[in-house]
Amino acid sequence: MDKKVVELDGLRLAYQEKGKGQAVVLLHGFCGSSAYWNELLPLLPETSRFITPDLRGHGDSGAPEGTYTMEAIADDIAQLIERLELGRTIVLGHSLGGYAALALAERRPELLAGFGLIHSTAYPDSEEGKQGRLKSIQTIKEKGLPTFIDGLIPKLFAPAHVQSMPEAVQEAIRIGNGTSPEGAVNTLEGMRTRPDRRAVLEQAQVPVLLLAGEHDQIIPVERTFTASGDRIIQRTVAGAGHMSMMESPSELATAVVSFAAAVK
Repeated sequence: MDKKVVELDGLRLAYQEKGKGQAVVLLHGFCGSSAYWNELLPLLPETSRFITPDLRGHGDSGAPEGTYTMEAIADDIAQLIERLELGRTIVLGHSLGGYAALALAERRPELLAGFGLIHSTAYPDSEEGKQGRLKSIQTIKEKGLPTFIDGLIPKLFAPAHVQSMPEAVQEAIRIGNGTSPEGAVNTLEGMRTRPDRRAVLEQAQVPVLLLAGEHDQIIPVERTFTASGDRIIQRTVAGAGHMSMMESPSELATAVVSFAAAVK
């Protein structure tokens, strides 16, 4: 699938799309790209318009200077929604993408028909987590991005899948190595300083999907399921780690399609 490009206030933003109808924007995680969704997209119907951007600093998008706050990434997506005239859009974010989706829901709720977190959380980083971000920045600066990626990617998969799905692990490493090193550092700074947004989930006036992996080593189920109520849909993908789009694409596709239908 060929990528398209738009210029947003000087930022080159690359994206892929398929289908027509209700717009669904899928935001990838840290050191990922729109390629994270390559196994998922063929399983999704043509009756919705699925759009998968490369976030700033990732994939084929530009890597501007300065900290990539979640608000800045959210503003990129808001501009994309407006530029493509998508109307009220469903935005589902994986990990980092979920942090941006929350910021978007807080800042521009009128753009959203629904939103969701896929292996993500509304909690901020703990103090330990913030120190971990700084250590990651140091690793990238001192040892290079590939060394960091080699250490990161296996942790994203369920332990059993690291051995049973070597091709998927290698593909995630390949995608990760396509990240701008400066972009990775700028994104780590933004994630490290993001605020607590649990209230955004609790106060949401549109349907919200919270999807967790049973064996997620990065964000455990209880840190994803931080809200409940009539508008909240909670789903657990059995056997999956942090990468259900590669580990269990059929199950994730079912959850996405079901949620999009519930939004309608």
